Amino acid sequence: MDLDYTKHIPDAFAEGARVWIYQSSRRLTLSEALELEQDIKGFAKSWNTHGRANSSYINLFFGQFLVIMADETQGPVSGCSTDSSVRFVKEIEKKFGVQFFDRQLLAFVIKDDIQVLPMGQLEYAIQQGFITGDTLYFNNLVSTKKDWSEKWLLPVKDSWLAARLQVS
Repeated sequence: MDLDYTKHIPDAFAEGARVWIYQSSRRLTLSEALELEQDIKGFAKSWNTHGRANSSYINLFFGQFLVIMADETQGPVSGCSTDSSVRFVKEIEKKFGVQFFDRQLLAFVIKDDIQVLPMGQLEYAIQQGFITGDTLYFNNLVSTKKDWSEKWLLPVKDSWLAARLQVS
């Protein structure tokens, strides 16, 4: 599995560009991903702040992570605009029967595949050795292009989870 997502991050966006990452409860099928690509194009064309088009980049990564990035160097993204992006994601949830807002689902790279685990099962997974400090974790809490490029995929021991769990 090629995990080098950074090659797809647009260089033209400022390091401080805002990023929102929505993790799906399951990997989308190829046909769903292709259909979503059309939805993304339509939304990106119409996404604006008070009539000014938002400079945005929207893409699906690993078939499971919807990333929305807005470069605010031309002007900030308004609350109404943010609300419209949330409505867009909720429409996708309904359309494909997935969840993008369940923050209790954590994603890891295990045996060269992305595995989603409910937070309530995390301690057990660590005790059983399924997850270690070196297991790669998708830190969906990143909020800027810089953090996305540097801190989205990192070992559990380097994430916020390390403080809550005893990992080796």
